[in-house]
Amino acid sequence: MIRGVRGAITIEHDDAELVLQDTTKLMQSIIAANQINPEDVASVVISTTPDIVSAFPAKAVRTLPNWNYVPVMCMHEMNVPGALPLCIRALVHVNTEVTQKDIQHIYLNDAVKLRPDLTK
Repeated sequence: MIRGVRGAITIEHDDAELVLQDTTKLMQSIIAANQINPEDVASVVISTTPDIVSAFPAKAVRTLPNWNYVPVMCMHEMNVPGALPLCIRALVHVNTEVTQKDIQHIYLNDAVKLRPDLTK
């Protein structure tokens, strides 16, 4: 069975080092909370708000140990007025027997505002 594991993090400003560092932090948190093995991952979709242009967050995912063969794609979110700025979102498609309600979605920094119902 395949499940989607969501996560998001905000960065202080658009900077390549911050994009890579905070994407790594987000992914490590998603991986740890859900005990994800890269061999069980079908793909990862990473999006950024349009105000992030300094680096590809997918680069951070591909540098995680044993994640170099996992398909990862980046894209921009819709530019909706009033949307949370400087936000990186992840959607990990993982093969797992964990039920939907038991998936641990991760929201860090100001991204907790996106889904307070899922933030612990």
